Amino acid sequence: MERLNYHGWPHSCRLHNDTVEVVLLADVGPRIIRFGFLGQENEFKEYPELAGQTGGDQWNIYGGHRLWHAPESIPRTYLPDNGPVEVEEHRGFVRLIQPAELSTGIQKELDVHLAPQGARVQVIHRLRNQGLWPVYLAPWALSVMAPGGCAIAPLPPYGAHGAHLLPTRSLALWPYTDMQDPRWHWGTRYLRLRQDPEAATPQKAGLNTPDGWVAYARNSHLFVKKFHYIPEGVYPDLGSSVELFTNADMLEVETLGPLVELTPGSQVEHLERWSLFEGVRPPTSDAEVEAEVLPRVRED
Repeated sequence: MERLNYHGWPHSCRLHNDTVEVVLLADVGPRIIRFGFLGQENEFKEYPELAGQTGGDQWNIYGGHRLWHAPESIPRTYLPDNGPVEVEEHRGFVRLIQPAELSTGIQKELDVHLAPQGARVQVIHRLRNQGLWPVYLAPWALSVMAPGGCAIAPLPPYGAHGAHLLPTRSLALWPYTDMQDPRWHWGTRYLRLRQDPEAATPQKAGLNTPDGWVAYARNSHLFVKKFHYIPEGVYPDLGSSVELFTNADMLEVETLGPLVELTPGSQVEHLERWSLFEGVRPPTSDAEVEAEVLPRVRED
């Protein structure tokens, strides 16, 4: 780990190997602001107008990757994270620790493990109840991706009529979700959402994803995040373990853990494993997902 001034945040931390680098913010957060190949652009969206900013009572998106707890509500979800976080350097990983939220008692932590070789990162998201009462929540990991790409999420297995008597798929739609919006592609085996800087209206959908992965293809790069799906878990937002959101600025690739009653002194963790690949053509059909994306998903 090395310290650096990253776009005006003077206490940032950089992890790197011979392939990729990860930049963590310590002046605000906890936040992973950059993940990308060495010498190449950030896979995450950054907001230059917010670079180096700290303090204030308003929540700022900043960009990068963050940890929330679901279900989404105001003001709980949007408590500002504009102050410094503690950085602990451990053998093999770095831990970011935010002070407990005053109104909820929840403390957020990120453990970031960069593989010694290759383009792989493991992120453990931890919510710890430091308060005096139980809190009903689910860990929620959100990656704010750079514009111009396409998110891919696998649907539960397709089956023939007569072989399945009960439903196996759930889809959560927000009041502003327009299923006819051309950014959506509702495939047989995969759901795709395209980010379009010219499209101003937001779109969002959630789904249960037993396969435990979701991806984002942009230019010739493919970002894959894997997570552990718990079949018996009760997931928030009508059973969503994956959520996709986009607007004119970015696209968020989100994974969630099951809802839990987090009692005082207890904690819950949510693990994501990230991989980054080059030379991948963004898919435009289910067949191209299986040709271009699925082999990379199966590599790890």
